[in-house]
Amino acid sequence: MRYFREMALAVAISTAAIPSSFAATPVDFSQLVQTVTPSVVIVKVTKKLTQDEMMQQQMPDLLRRFFGPNIQIPNQRVPQEQSAYGSGFFISKDGYILTNHHVIDNASKVTIAFSDRRELDAEVVGSDARTDVAVLKVKGDNFPALRIGNPDTLKVGEPVLAIGSPFGFDYSASAGIVSAKSRTMSRETAVPFIQTDAALNPGNSGGPLFNQNGEVVGVNSRIFSGTGGYMGLSFSIPIDVAMDVAGQIRSSGKVSRAYLGVMLQDIDRNLAEAYNLSRPEGALITQVSPNTPASKADLKAGDIVLAYNGTPISRTTDLINLINRARPNQSANLSVQRNGKQISANVTFTNSPDDTPAAENVKTNEGKGPSLGIQSRDLTQAERDRLKVNGVVIADVLPSSLAARAGLQPGDLITQLNNQEVSNTAELQKAIRSLPSSKVVRVAIVRDGLPIILGLRIE
Repeated sequence: MRYFREMALAVAISTAAIPSSFAATPVDFSQLVQTVTPSVVIVKVTKKLTQDEMMQQQMPDLLRRFFGPNIQIPNQRVPQEQSAYGSGFFISKDGYILTNHHVIDNASKVTIAFSDRRELDAEVVGSDARTDVAVLKVKGDNFPALRIGNPDTLKVGEPVLAIGSPFGFDYSASAGIVSAKSRTMSRETAVPFIQTDAALNPGNSGGPLFNQNGEVVGVNSRIFSGTGGYMGLSFSIPIDVAMDVAGQIRSSGKVSRAYLGVMLQDIDRNLAEAYNLSRPEGALITQVSPNTPASKADLKAGDIVLAYNGTPISRTTDLINLINRARPNQSANLSVQRNGKQISANVTFTNSPDDTPAAENVKTNEGKGPSLGIQSRDLTQAERDRLKVNGVVIADVLPSSLAARAGLQPGDLITQLNNQEVSNTAELQKAIRSLPSSKVVRVAIVRDGLPIILGLRIE
């Protein structure tokens, strides 16, 4: 009993030591949910299945377990399309909607549903895989656009609210707190994510994240999970990043990013000692590509970037996030440590080689002549400079199409079709219109940097 009395006294003393202003008070989001729900929509998507996905659906688990993954099941019809869903929200009164790229990726049809069960067909204006942002447009006006907040003012521990349709449950609200900021998930993304513990699940993707003032501060994008469900780690794209991408897509049809031309790594304890740093800080340059802004600014492997326009760089992700917010042709001053000495380097960024191509350049090759079953786009100028070749990029290949049977794949670069040079989509369509019937023709492509010639049977 004495032990329990002492424990109770210790708890009482420690509780009394906490200032009253820090006392936890539940946040009532009920009024906010009623106000913003009409601005949030369900994004219903019809997607084309890949050949691998169709094969998987053709094999029941039992047969696959006993006979292996390559077993063929005759006379089993498999739909070539399937339905998926996510969330989105209005950012303008004239019908522009934000959602995630992965929600609408490979979609053949997109429909949005309102909280009052009305539905409208939506057009995909454009999307950006690197930031996982997509812009939709519906016809009409006077839509309930949400207020946009400033994610830079968010504080760790601040309450936030997410609204979406997890697992198909319409307009579910979940609340939590900001767990961390500027969280970079992997090198293939260009997003300083907002980490929260608000419950997000499949279907929440593309929905808004609100602060206590009812302003959108993020676009719910992904979770960290070993099971596919919520495990307490949710990630949202800061709304300023999403709105910047959306603005570029709406104005020019593409997303342009600044490019420096370096490989970076973090400084750990051992490297800090080896480079005579007082603590692990900065971004270590491990490689400088030739003919890039970095090489022209005389940056070298072994340099450590400690500041960007006066902003201290604690780790590599800090520098990456700052560069991602810059624009091509914009200049920046880098504070660099080289051989134990501080130097200054002025860089002028160029276009990133992986700029998202203009949405209007993606074309379905239809019209006179055979239907190959591909979608194609022109090369960006950055891609032409990097690849040193002309051609047309295959954006998508329909399952069971002539192109699929010939072995063409998304990402292939078509340089010739039936002995005709192809440098843009117009020339490709012209070559398709002149293809003979019932004959095998040659198609020259570049795949992973290697030239390949395939036989395309026209039927």
